[in-house]
Amino acid sequence: MADITAELVSVERMLWSGQATLVTAETTEGEIGVLPGHEPLVGQLAENGVVTIHPVDGERLVAAVQGGFLSVSRDKITVLANWATWSTEVDEAQASEDQKSDEALVHNRGAAAQRAVRRANKG
Repeated sequence: MADITAELVSVERMLWSGQATLVTAETTEGEIGVLPGHEPLVGQLAENGVVTIHPVDGERLVAAVQGGFLSVSRDKITVLANWATWSTEVDEAQASEDQKSDEALVHNRGAAAQRAVRRANKG
């Protein structure tokens, strides 16, 4: 199966870099799936989105993201998020509490975190 270099980076840290067969990301225009050979593009990530990476080796990876950009070139997919966390790092009780916040930033992070956990659990 074909693969492409992909990376998920947030302002705070590099979350993942490697070879992937598929990357999906929720953008302001909707969810997009990127396979090797995809046309180059730049997209704006949703404020409470989910990114899924299908590595060549290993299990599917799911992350909650908030804001940022998706860049696709002929040989690389880069997801640069303002904030990102793996679904496995989410404290579900805290995410639920965050969704009740009146502060948009906190609310959106809680929503993204809960959605990432649900996506990861769907298999």
